[in-house]
Amino acid sequence: MSKRTLVRGGLVITAADEVHADVLTEDGRIVALAAGGSDVAASWTADRVIDATNKYVIPGGVDGHTHMEMPFGGTFAADTFETGTRAAAWGGTTTIVDFAIQSPGQALREGLDAWYAKADGNCAIDYGFHMILADVNEHSLNEMDLLVQEGITSFKLFMAYPGVFYSDDGKILRAMQRASHNGGLIMMHAENGIAIDVLVEQALAAGRTDPRYHGEVRKVLLEAEATHRAIQLARVADAPLYVVHVSAEEAVAELAAARDKGLPVFGETCPQYLFLSTDNLAEPDFEGAKYVCSTPLRPREHQAALWRGLRTNDLQVVSTDHCPFCFTGQKEMGRGDFSKIPNGLPGVEHRMDLLHQAVVEGHISRRRWIEIACATPARMFGLYPKKGTIAPGADADIVIYDPHAEQTLSVETHHMDVDYSVYEGKRVTGQVETVLSRGELVIDGRKYTGRPGHGSYTPRATCQYLT
Repeated sequence: MSKRTLVRGGLVITAADEVHADVLTEDGRIVALAAGGSDVAASWTADRVIDATNKYVIPGGVDGHTHMEMPFGGTFAADTFETGTRAAAWGGTTTIVDFAIQSPGQALREGLDAWYAKADGNCAIDYGFHMILADVNEHSLNEMDLLVQEGITSFKLFMAYPGVFYSDDGKILRAMQRASHNGGLIMMHAENGIAIDVLVEQALAAGRTDPRYHGEVRKVLLEAEATHRAIQLARVADAPLYVVHVSAEEAVAELAAARDKGLPVFGETCPQYLFLSTDNLAEPDFEGAKYVCSTPLRPREHQAALWRGLRTNDLQVVSTDHCPFCFTGQKEMGRGDFSKIPNGLPGVEHRMDLLHQAVVEGHISRRRWIEIACATPARMFGLYPKKGTIAPGADADIVIYDPHAEQTLSVETHHMDVDYSVYEGKRVTGQVETVLSRGELVIDGRKYTGRPGHGSYTPRATCQYLT
């Protein structure tokens, strides 16, 4: 039997339009939109009618950068695929793209299969995978072709973390050359890890061990230099490039200069760089450890450049880089040595709300909110128009959003499986009220009605910004 849901009376916001319309879904897909109050809309019947009067009706968010159950520094990210995707749903995100990890000496297939196994049957929302390349060799280069055919169409490399994920320029160039032929998108963690390691060693030897030094050694110039170098390597390889978690004005300038030349270079930033700063890393009594991530938080003056980059489209996507570690027992591993603090923050639940707050504060428009959080990540990672919009034929991933509700972000109320909030006490205007994932209610009037296993693996096409 078909199942029809009708969302009535809301303001439908996509990256392209804002229109008062009713939305009809059937069997997990959007089948029609019609002007609210029109004869067409009035004629529709459905098994379930959701009243969205005075609310926004927006596409489910697409978070293109998460790390559920990720191993790092002798521990694992605190959120499982079950807890992490449930928290994402609470925050209005209905699709994540997580990172499967190749270990050095291992085939890509082994790493990918391990992540399939972690996620299968556990996700509340739909998911896809990128592939982290930790070992670029002839075998892994050949495997890249096979993975693209399988719907794993993006590959992440690291200029940071020597001895763990680091690839030198030669390996990066080889992977980019392969991507230029198979249609894959290279994602880059752009920090000069070799130089950073020297500064870490010197800081620790001088007794500078507190969390704030994590930010001081991972210098803005070393992010900018690596971003510049990654762009030039991509030019040599004639390959597209997507730079993850851009945090600093100088790195944005490198991306802007490349894009001004017409190069297929893209940039992502994250809420933590837009709303937090080195002031948080400097919080006393080791509290700063809660804010240790890489790239690190920057001085507050960088935020204006990031917002400007989002408005001018020199930055195209806001993802979370959700990689939570509990303060107790995990972040505490770095007491007396900031280099041992697991790198990563919780954030998958708050991205849509924080970006709506940016709308309230005048940083971005409502349509740009949907563009950077839903439509562009869907296009960037080959999911559009199945994901990222409200249009006939799209998956019925729909969020009813109350733009007037006020809430205070807190560990007491969030659903991520981590023992602190980096936004503790922050007041925001706007809140997710109801979430449909492929037509199934996951959040119903601020009640969780989802289930592990509803979310399905979603193969991806190649980046839709490339000709």
